[in-house]
Amino acid sequence: MMANFFSQFESPSYMGVPLIAIAIVLPWILFPTPSSRWINSRLITIQGWFINRFTNQLMLPLNMGGHKWALLLTSLMIFLFSINMLGLLPYTFTPTTQLSLNMGFAVPLWLATVIIGMRNQPTIALGHLLPEGTPIPLIPVLIIIETISLFIRPLALGVRLTANLTAGHLLIQLIATAVFVLMSMMPTVAILTATVLFLLTLLEVAVAMIQAYVFVLLLSLYLQENV
Repeated sequence: MMANFFSQFESPSYMGVPLIAIAIVLPWILFPTPSSRWINSRLITIQGWFINRFTNQLMLPLNMGGHKWALLLTSLMIFLFSINMLGLLPYTFTPTTQLSLNMGFAVPLWLATVIIGMRNQPTIALGHLLPEGTPIPLIPVLIIIETISLFIRPLALGVRLTANLTAGHLLIQLIATAVFVLMSMMPTVAILTATVLFLLTLLEVAVAMIQAYVFVLLLSLYLQENV
């Protein structure tokens, strides 16, 4: 029974082809491409407005050097948002429930922010490891603690996204199974459980959007410390 619950997080394959590749490529096909005309459709206008608002909010705390990351971070936000939302549809697969995929995003981007800080302002970047005014006996301990917290950042990014989406999907499947079992035994309880399932689905939609935003926001904060 438990194996069936967790089988939804396995990467499916068809004729030997892993469908996770299609799940990763598909979101880019769904977005309309802006045309060179002065007047675009309503969908493209709303899409452009959303992207501009998000980019402006994300780049506001950063200086001009950090604005070079605007295209990368905005594209990552749209990509994570799309695959998280598509994963809520029936008979679909959510690639962001795989820790390997999330760590593949988190580690290189986090490492890039660290390298930028060490290259452009090594004194300030190393200064984050030791708060100002620290007593001399605590200096070695604090340096070790801050170094460990620095290397935990990419792990926290990947695990946070994976854990939130995995827990939500698993809880939805558990309650949906309960509704299916109770429908013939206790219809009233099944209806109440179905209501809880509907509310949980709405919550999971919000979680899918928020976690994509939080992932990119934390990357921008790491970038802010190093530019």
